[in-house]
Formats: sequence, C-alpha cells, structure tokens
Amino acid sequence: MIMRTLALLAVISLTLGVASPAAAARDQIRIVGSSTVFPFSTTVAERFGRTTTFKTPVVESTGSGGGLKLFCQGIGVETPDVTNASRRIKSSEVDLCASNGVAEIVEVQIGFDGIVLANSKRADRIRLTLEQIFLALAKEVPIDGRLVDNPYTKWSEIDPSLPDRRIEVLGPPPTSGTRDAFVEVAMEGGAKRVPMLKALREEDKSAFKRVAHSIREDGAYIEAGENDNLIIQKLQANPSAVGIFGFSFLDQNADKIQGTIVDGAEPTFENIADGQYAISRSLYFYLKKAHVGQVPGLKEFVAEFTSDKASGDEGYLADRGLIPLPEKDRNAVRESSARLVPLEL
Repeated sequence: MIMRTLALLAVISLTLGVASPAAAARDQIRIVGSSTVFPFSTTVAERFGRTTTFKTPVVESTGSGGGLKLFCQGIGVETPDVTNASRRIKSSEVDLCASNGVAEIVEVQIGFDGIVLANSKRADRIRLTLEQIFLALAKEVPIDGRLVDNPYTKWSEIDPSLPDRRIEVLGPPPTSGTRDAFVEVAMEGGAKRVPMLKALREEDKSAFKRVAHSIREDGAYIEAGENDNLIIQKLQANPSAVGIFGFSFLDQNADKIQGTIVDGAEPTFENIADGQYAISRSLYFYLKKAHVGQVPGLKEFVAEFTSDKASGDEGYLADRGLIPLPEKDRNAVRESSARLVPLEL
C-alpha cells in the first residue's frame, strides 16, 4: 500500500513538472533576428543585465527573415521571445505566426538606419546616383529599348566618370532585412529614374517590380552572409570591392572604410536623420505578448530599450549609430509597447 502511494505521488509530481511550457519557463530572455539591429540589441541586453536583477538576455544574429521564421514557430519557452528586424514584418509572416498560435505580436519601432555602400579607405571615395546603383546591380537593364541581361562589367561602362574597375559588390542574402530594404529603396528608386522603366511602372506595376527588385547573379553581386563584420574584413582585403550594410557598421569602422556619396549626400548621422541621405529604413523588434509573465524581465527589457536613456537623442544607442525617432514618435512607441498593444497591419 505504501509503495503504491509513493508510486502515485511520483507520477503526479512528474505530470506536474511537464504539464505546460510555463511550468518550465526560462529565466533568461532569448532574442534572434537582424544583424543590423544585433549591436543595438546586444548593447541594451548587456546594460539590462548589469543594472537589473534579471539575467542578461541571449541575443543571436540570424537575419531578419530567419529570425521571424524562428519567432513564428509557436508559443512556448523553446521558441524566441523577441525577434529583431531591419524591415517591417510582412503580412505573410503575420499569417505564419497566427497559424502556429502566435496571435498577439507587439511591434516596437526603435529608430532609423541608413543602408550604406562603402569601400576601403585605401581606394578613392565613390560617388553614385540611385540610377547608377540600379544599373550596376540589376539582373536586367534597358539597352536600345529592350531589357537584356546586365552587360556592365566595370563601373566606367555605366558612366565614364565612375572608376575604371570591375563591379564587385559584397552584400546581404535574400533572408536579410537589409537586402529587402536596399532593393525597395535603392534599386526601385533607381529604376524609377530610367525612362523606359518609369513608363513600364505606369503600364504594369508588377512587371516593373520584377525588374526593379531582381539583383544580378553573374558574380558582380556577391552574397556575403549575415555577418556584416565579415564584409568589413573583405573590404579591407580588397580595396576594389564595395560593401552594403547598415550605417552603424560604417560608423564603428570609420578608420578603415568610407561611405559612398549617394545623390550628392554623404551617409552621416545628420544626413540620415534629416532625410538628405536617400537610402534609409526603419528598425524594429517584435515581442510575443504570450511570453510576458512567463519569461522574467520581458516588460522591463522593452522599457529599457524604449527609454530616452537608450534610444533618445542623447541615448547610449546613438553612440552606436542608431538614428533616434522624433520625440513625439518615441513617446507613442514607449506608451503602446508598455501597454503591450498588439500589432495591426
């Protein structure tokens, strides 16, 4: 009788121990996502771990697309609590989340970033227009009134004023939010300035988008992975190459590389903030509301990230290259994120 009772108690204890994910909740926030947002998120996580009673969050750089895929796998401690993104979440990703039970997502816009083209300081600084960027990197370009596979192998073939060297651009892969934003802002912006493509846009927007968003695959554009620091190293080793990444990496490596001047504007903090620099985008992170209260410190982490001391005009993230939101927008983001208002696209 005693043995039977002990066995029953053991079964009850085991059942309670695995009854739900909440019963085995993590005591450390897990964050995935954008390589561009990674240094900002890491800085906040380290400060958060030092100045609160919570453990330092674990931050992984997986790329925006990869992070959102992990984030949308479901609810539970085996999935991330937060994902960083250097573009806004897509409706298809919201649908994926919903299909896996991630119904309430909190969107937090943290600021702005410029997407820069840069090269080694051992070479001359380059000046480009959005149209020239498109013509250098597009899969198809207009020649004599028709679209053909991109024939340009040197920058000087696009314009004699450009360097007489091979087009060699190191950039992010399709899973990267930087790639998405670069295509939408720089490539599409440049395509709109090409008369034949401007006319195509008026006739058939989907056909225009297909051309404007397709990057060449003949070796002139080299997918360099999600590690922007690796691109910096490759630019140092190859002064002829150009790299594409977020402004913060240029800011942190200004002793080694220099930003390309685009449409007459240098990629500086001030030019991105006031809109003079053409290639800029918003940065975000996304939070699972269902994990708040299950994983300690989530609300407090959001409060730290959205505080003026972190993401304000004089905040410590500005020192890392983050372009702050205007004060009115910062206050609105802080209020909505504190109330865990779910995203509505």
